[in-house]
Amino acid sequence: MNPDQSSAEKVVPFTTRTELIENAINQYAKMIFALAVHQTGSRADADDIFQEVCLTLVRDQNAPLTNDSHLKSYLIRVTINKCKDLHKSAWRKHTEPLEEHIDDISPESESILDEVMRLKPFYRSVIYLYYYQGYSVKEIADILDKKENTVSSALRRARVKLKTILEEEGYHG
Repeated sequence: MNPDQSSAEKVVPFTTRTELIENAINQYAKMIFALAVHQTGSRADADDIFQEVCLTLVRDQNAPLTNDSHLKSYLIRVTINKCKDLHKSAWRKHTEPLEEHIDDISPESESILDEVMRLKPFYRSVIYLYYYQGYSVKEIADILDKKENTVSSALRRARVKLKTILEEEGYHG
């Protein structure tokens, strides 16, 4: 290994850019789609977001294709930004979304997910990255380009909001 190269980087001498992109998509497809469903609340919108993320990866000549940790952070950031763009779009503001629920979760978890979906997008992102992807507050701050204190406060506020909402609805799990 080259001493200037970080241990997270892979040396792949005869791999084409196309193969690297295909490998990245295969490796992170479930994560991208799950994050998009979590952010949008809709499988159809998540499909669109997934396609947009893949196109961004193909078009971006500076995408970190040979560094797994940077690639994962890059894909999470692109996915969240595409979800934000969808929420801001003029078309989206003039339609009413059809709620589609995740099929493979329990009714109890579905009610919690419904409440998470009611949180502000930033809170949803922080909750998802912390609880579903297992990132630390510092890692989330890096991914979202926010200060650690901002992420920590958002996580705390989101937990309090969720607890209050769930207790009001009779959930005490």
